[in-house]
This record gives sequence, C-alpha cells and structure tokens, in this order.
Amino acid sequence: MTKLGTETAFEVLVKARDLEAKGKKIVHLEIGEPDFDTPSNIREAAKRAIDRGWTHYGPAPGLPELRKAIAEFIGRHIGMRVLPDQVVVTPGGKPIMFFAIFAVVDEGEEVIHPDPGFPIYESVINLVGAKPVPLPLKEEKGFRFDIDELERLITPKTRMLILNSPQNPTGGVLSKEDLGPIAELAVQHDVAVLSDEIYSRIIYDGFEHTSIATFPGMAERTIILDGFSKAFAMTGWRLGFGVMPAVVAEAVTQMQINATSCTASFTQLAGVEALTGPQKEVDSMVAEFHRRRDVIVDGLNAIRGIRCHKPLGAFYVFPNVTALRKPSRWLADYLLNEAGVAGLSGTAFGPHGEGYLRFSYANSVENIRIALSSMKAALARL
Repeated sequence: MTKLGTETAFEVLVKARDLEAKGKKIVHLEIGEPDFDTPSNIREAAKRAIDRGWTHYGPAPGLPELRKAIAEFIGRHIGMRVLPDQVVVTPGGKPIMFFAIFAVVDEGEEVIHPDPGFPIYESVINLVGAKPVPLPLKEEKGFRFDIDELERLITPKTRMLILNSPQNPTGGVLSKEDLGPIAELAVQHDVAVLSDEIYSRIIYDGFEHTSIATFPGMAERTIILDGFSKAFAMTGWRLGFGVMPAVVAEAVTQMQINATSCTASFTQLAGVEALTGPQKEVDSMVAEFHRRRDVIVDGLNAIRGIRCHKPLGAFYVFPNVTALRKPSRWLADYLLNEAGVAGLSGTAFGPHGEGYLRFSYANSVENIRIALSSMKAALARL
C-alpha cells in the first residue's frame, strides 16, 4: 500500500469544504470536473434503460451496443478502423490505466511518463513493481517534450510510454509533427504506448486531435484510454473505455472480471446515446471553456509575478509563479487561506511542477473573475 500515491485535488477539496463550513467563501478551481449538467438526452436514455430493466450484470468487456458505438466513434474521431472486440468498457477511465499497466508491464521494467502529469500514472507504475521514468514537459515548448530527451530515456528495460494529449495539468497538446517521431521511437524500441486521450474533444484555436495509434506500426502497440467524464460532463457516471489490440483486450477483460465484474448496464446505454445522439451541448460546453480560458489566462498574466501560457486543450491553466519566490505548495495553501481560491501546487503532478500552480477553469466566468481579483489582492500583500 505504501507504493500507492493519491490525487491532491481531493485533499484540497476537503480543506476547502472545511473552510466553507466555517463561513469562508471559496472559489473552487481545484477539481478537474466540468461544472455543466450531463446533456438531457443522455440523462433521459439512462432513465429509459432503468425503466426497461437494464439493472443487471452485463458482459465483462461491455455491452455489444456500446462497444460497437465506441468502435464507430473512434473511426470517425481519429480515422482508424477499430473492431468492437478491441474495445473494453470500464467503470471510469482509471481502470484502463490500472488494467493496461498490469497486463503489459512486468516487475523491474521501466515506464516513461510525463512530468508534470496525472499522478495516478506513477502510482500504478510503482504498484506493479516497475520503475517510473519521468519525462519533463517544458513550458518553452508549450508543455510538450523534447524528442531527443525521450530517446535518451529509452533503455532495454523500457516497456511502456505514457502519453496524455490534451494534457492534465498543463493543457498542452501534442501535434501530428510531435507524434510522428515518437511513433518511430516506439516501433524502433518495441515500446508499448498508453495514450490517454480523455480530453480529446476539448481542444481550441483550430487545432485537431491526432492519436498516435494512427501512425505506421502503432495500432498493434497502442492502448487508447478515453471515456465520457470530461466531454459529456459525466464524471459521476463512471463510464470509460479502452481501445487496444484484441489480445490485450482479452487480458484486460480478464482483469475486469476479477476486479469489477462489469460496468453498469444503464450507464452504458446512456453512453450509446452520448456518442450517437445530438452533440450540440458538447459543442456549447467546449465553446464556453474556450471563453473561460481566455478570461483566466489574461487575468493571471495581469497579476504581478505570474506568467501563464495559453493552453490549447483540456480545461486547466498551469501558470509559472517562480517570480513570487515561494514554493508552489506554500503558494497554493496561501491562496486558499488568504484569497479563498482553491488551486493545486504544481508539485502535485511531479517534481517538475515546482514553480507552477494548476487551476481548473471548470467554473463560471463570474467566479473566475472573483478568484483573479482575490488572488491579485492577496499576492500584493506578500
């Protein structure tokens, strides 16, 4: 158990709720959760499914209807032919992380992961007895990484590379030009890739999502992690999926049988509706995130001591606060207690996050502006 890490966002949420219980007003910018309701057509599909008796066990890899819908969606979304037997549906996206790493990586092998990056990657790598190898993401490169540095990190023990684009916590996006050389290295060194694409529908400024699975030699070595939480505001529904080679899907299904049995059937039918029904509410949500991004980036750059890169995807900003000459964790605590703004230290996402904070702009423009004003006043007192 000592090998398992945690998500600091939930710890900060507890602190923030405690302060609220004592009467302090808090603007929540710590949790990576859309503040929109799940679209009405998806909710209605779930209600109909419950009323029709879809409340019992289903097949371990997922209902055929949803696996087919996911295969067709991936075909449209990234332009790669996928068969339903390559899809495994899970209760949330995190099980794919666990199952894929457990299925592919042996004790003593190495896994390269982004730093700063989603902390559960390193947690699971440690749990299987493998060695986490951090790959620094660089602000000057738009929080992408250096291909030469990736090549230097690959050894004969490297079994897997984890990618996340659009990225949490930085909002960075890997372009098609970035992914080509990465794919070549993966093929050359026989490295599997876990490609976390959970934010792939939330992307801005005319950029288009590209999956590394579409490059030559990559379909047979890539596991795509995706789900419904972010794009459809379905975090509490616990509905994710993985797309992978069929032989890996068989192994992941076996792990699902042992761990969770299956994913709730009525939520899966809601997932079918999400993928095949109207997309207007999803498009509206992304447009609103785009507007909020511009507000928070401009506002942070107007505060003394803060420099904020404009992210190209997801709904996070990762401002540079090194000019304030305080440790990131200290600053996060200070802003929570003195400004009433809940954010995260960059070090919650790895050592290379020092000197940064992470704020989620999954909150209203009004609240974001309140947070910016409060932060500016609090930081002026330093």
